[in-house]
Amino acid sequence: MIEKAYPIAFEIAGPSAMFARPDTGSSPVSYAVPTKSALKSMFECVVMSKDAYFEPQRVEICSPIIYHKYVNNYQGPLKKSGTVNYQIFATVLENVCYKVYGVIKAYNAPEHKYNAQHQLQEVFMRRLKSGQFYSTAFLGWKEFTPSYFGPLRESTKADKTLNLVIPSMLISMYDRPTDGHVSPSFVQMIEVREGVVRYD
Repeated sequence: MIEKAYPIAFEIAGPSAMFARPDTGSSPVSYAVPTKSALKSMFECVVMSKDAYFEPQRVEICSPIIYHKYVNNYQGPLKKSGTVNYQIFATVLENVCYKVYGVIKAYNAPEHKYNAQHQLQEVFMRRLKSGQFYSTAFLGWKEFTPSYFGPLRESTKADKTLNLVIPSMLISMYDRPTDGHVSPSFVQMIEVREGVVRYD
């Protein structure tokens, strides 16, 4: 029996993005391309499900990879008491644009009256087209909201001049796509070939 596929595609662009490399510590530097978990989070800004989930497979990078310095004020729980201002210095991506492709997967096989994959696919595409989101979309960090988040546009194409290798990349922070426990996993030698990254 051939398993039916439930494909998903969307495009997202914005003035800044941050996909932090864990090895860069308190002055984070972004990966050159989005992580698989970041793409899943973008999808979940539109709709979420505990029975099915989005599995990113590839990304087309439609703009040059450009870095710039970014400074923000930290007010979180790790700030020392009595400290007036604590600043974080980061290296983030500038003017990004991605075409994202993947599939909807589920934990259980479809039932006669309920198909979690089909339902999640339909709700996502309907909401994406109408601009109705579950939460505010973001590009890695919450403050980096997109200038465009919607269906694929014909005017954008993968930058075929982009070819590089990322020695190691964080793929997921959890051991399960939903309701998982913290268990970071990495993959080595991720290739960007003619502007395309493949995660499958």
